[in-house]
Amino acid sequence: MFLYLLGLVVFYYLYRWFREIPRVPDKGDKYVYITGCDSGFGNLLARHLDKLGFCVIASCFTEKGEEDLRKACSDRFTTLHLDVKKNESVDKAAALIKDKVGARGLWAVVNNAGVAIPSAPCDWLTIDDYKSMLDVNLNGVIAVTLSVLPLIKKARGRVVNVASVFGRISPVGGPYTVSKYGVEAFNDSLRRNMVPFGVKVLCIEPGFFKTTVTDSIVLGKSIKQLWEKMPQEVRDDYGPDYLDKVDVMMREKLAKMSDADLMKVVSCMEHAISAVRPRTRYSPGWDAKLFWIPMSYMPTGFADWLLLKEAILPAKAVN
Repeated sequence: MFLYLLGLVVFYYLYRWFREIPRVPDKGDKYVYITGCDSGFGNLLARHLDKLGFCVIASCFTEKGEEDLRKACSDRFTTLHLDVKKNESVDKAAALIKDKVGARGLWAVVNNAGVAIPSAPCDWLTIDDYKSMLDVNLNGVIAVTLSVLPLIKKARGRVVNVASVFGRISPVGGPYTVSKYGVEAFNDSLRRNMVPFGVKVLCIEPGFFKTTVTDSIVLGKSIKQLWEKMPQEVRDDYGPDYLDKVDVMMREKLAKMSDADLMKVVSCMEHAISAVRPRTRYSPGWDAKLFWIPMSYMPTGFADWLLLKEAILPAKAVN
């Protein structure tokens, strides 16, 4: 019986691997719009797709990001400035893309732009802290998608949304997981809405990778700033040594958990864009596959126990 089940599993993965090999033709006629290309996944994806022959439109928040990409890529490559928080910036970018792609439409948009700060326990934060991140990670994704959706429908193309395993389970406080749950919900509803138009909507759910999102120095500085501005009453709840414990945990554990091979994520993004039969969801990273996503299916009580077991507790925690 065991060998029979093992054979079925092997057959399934071989079948899936074979089925996912074919790639779309005429890459040189297909335009791909990527947000958040200053660094990290977006930067690597833009360079990778350019080498594969796609016509890449890479949006950056900084002039330096644009300049570095233009120097490194081909004549097909286009850069533009984009601030996903501002509707006028999103609309201006969409108008430029419409002129660029013409009647053929836009093959794909990759919603990669995102931020990870401020992140902290919920009672450290204000509603403005939540709004500042949601404007980028969630509202920005929706605004960019809607701005170019008519062009994608014209091409019967793809929408690729970069969420996170933290869109499946919420082990930390703050707006990051809230924003990623929102991206998952938008992705699911859009996927079903677009089926009649032949548009594919795919989701990338990475685990921990070494990017600015998981940079312990950046995160530590943000947490320290939040600590210094919050009410003394809340600081007393957590105790004077709480901040030091968090700093040590981030420097030791976060570095070990984060995978340095960003191409694992970029390869999933590229497959979502170029495969004839892309997957609905991609979960790059062994931590995503073997820990976070399985935990998201566990009973809530068990997941809470497991996550709190390793958590740094406040000084006034109730025993």
